[in-house]
Amino acid sequence: MRICHLPKQHSQTVRLLQITDTHLFADHAGSLLGVNTSASFNAVVSEISRKGVEFDAIIATGDLSQDHTAESYQRFVDGIAHWDQPCYWLPGNHDYQQEMNTVLEQSTLERCDHVYVGEHWQLVMLDSQVAGVPHGRLSDAQLALLESTLRDNPERNTLVLLHHHPLPAGSAWLDQHKLHNQDEFWAVVAKYDTVKGVVCGHIHQALDTQHLDCRVMAAPSTCIQFKPDSDDFALDLTNPGWREISLHADGTISTTVGRLAGNEFQPDMNSSGY
Repeated sequence: MRICHLPKQHSQTVRLLQITDTHLFADHAGSLLGVNTSASFNAVVSEISRKGVEFDAIIATGDLSQDHTAESYQRFVDGIAHWDQPCYWLPGNHDYQQEMNTVLEQSTLERCDHVYVGEHWQLVMLDSQVAGVPHGRLSDAQLALLESTLRDNPERNTLVLLHHHPLPAGSAWLDQHKLHNQDEFWAVVAKYDTVKGVVCGHIHQALDTQHLDCRVMAAPSTCIQFKPDSDDFALDLTNPGWREISLHADGTISTTVGRLAGNEFQPDMNSSGY
């Protein structure tokens, strides 16, 4: 297990910035369904800075690359390089872990399984990737990691992170590609009331709901958005964005979604899939 410690904060509240599903290419002109993903990612980063969003760490919840290249991962590293805060990350179904691990770790973005944050919280970073397919599954080793971390740290509130959504999002085509062993995941979570939240990417839309007294959240992609509650593949005209999450000392979570303004990054609405 790779354990990390977030540098001590001045506040009892830990603030996280979720960036997800950047789908970057080696080519700066690379586009996904009509959206230049490098340009939209950089615009999101610039808007976060312009707004003066305060955060203690970045959480990057997968699908950082679309083309599996080292150069695409370097684009992500370069995009967040002007921020001093650490970035904790995990793979999505589109990521190529060999290149991802090499590039991000060489840039000091350390791969962590377990992160102590502040005095009252911890993050558990899970790998739900199944190589070569879009759906997710947690291996026995990943479920054991979750269980042992929760068991061994009963005094800490926990935020669990993974790429694939562990609950149906309400879109039939997208829910084929959710976490396939979600029942096993929730069976572990149900044993520990210290799990206060679960954060995922993958669905390219904002989600904020409750399950088993646990808050389940997803963030908009920094590029294309999927239309909520659509049985067939459909894109949405809502703008690229991010999520801000605050972990409070009393175990509560507050959160908000931010998005770009304007209409610069509109997808090709005639796309039939990707």
